[in-house]
Amino acid sequence: MTEAHSAAHVQADQADQAGSTATSAPRQRSVQDSKAPTASADELLEQAAEALTRKAIQMALAGNAPALRHCLNRLASLHNERPISFTLPAINGPEDLPTATLALLQAVAAGEITPAEAAALARLVETHIQAVEAADFNERLRRLEEAQDLSAASSS
Repeated sequence: MTEAHSAAHVQADQADQAGSTATSAPRQRSVQDSKAPTASADELLEQAAEALTRKAIQMALAGNAPALRHCLNRLASLHNERPISFTLPAINGPEDLPTATLALLQAVAAGEITPAEAAALARLVETHIQAVEAADFNERLRRLEEAQDLSAASSS
């Protein structure tokens, strides 16, 4: 039970013992109250991060299976998120997609990037093409609206 919660119970008990007819419910904890212990713990962990990391590595090297598993999982996730050094051709519209996808295929075949990296890059290319197409659509719509406004103004 937290200190604030205990204090509320003590106050309620004291009010009951004094013969108070009003009921006293424990106060609701604010969001700030509930975050304070977590923030303190986070700060302490942050300060000890390097020492904890070194200890986990020592334990893993000494044969502690859970520590070893944790270290290996962390290494694997670091390698999965490493930057990719790869030159992708410029993509200005859908007509550039075959060149871009060919570059991805060639990089995988040459062992420069993994198939998973190529798939991630292909998703980025797809998102970029959607953005290019949306911008193109907006530009064409703007031109049509301007032309319509001009024709309406000249016919008036």
